[in-house]
Amino acid sequence: MSREDLAARQAELMRALLAGGTPPAGFDQDRIGVEVRALRSKRRRVVAYLRPDLPQELGDRFVPLFDEYAAGHPRAEGVRMREDAENFAGWLIARGALKRPRRRWWSPRRAIGSR
Repeated sequence: MSREDLAARQAELMRALLAGGTPPAGFDQDRIGVEVRALRSKRRRVVAYLRPDLPQELGDRFVPLFDEYAAGHPRAEGVRMREDAENFAGWLIARGALKRPRRRWWSPRRAIGSR
């Protein structure tokens, strides 16, 4: 297998794991599904850590809402987890699932200017 072929299969596998793509030929669909759920769970835990107000306010709705968001919004390359958490909050507000925007206690401008 050439490097180009290997790179194409790796890209196809990453799309299957992170963006709901079709797994490459020869991969077990069930195992891919297990890994997709594990990666989504990890992403959900990090978002809950960065924005604890979201699971507190959403309660039992947090997991299904986040999973719906994550299925339609795979994390793009270069997007940091804090930005991903803020994007999820914006998605919630836009669809009316979150009543109030959270006031930020931290600002990149404030952090840079305080040095």
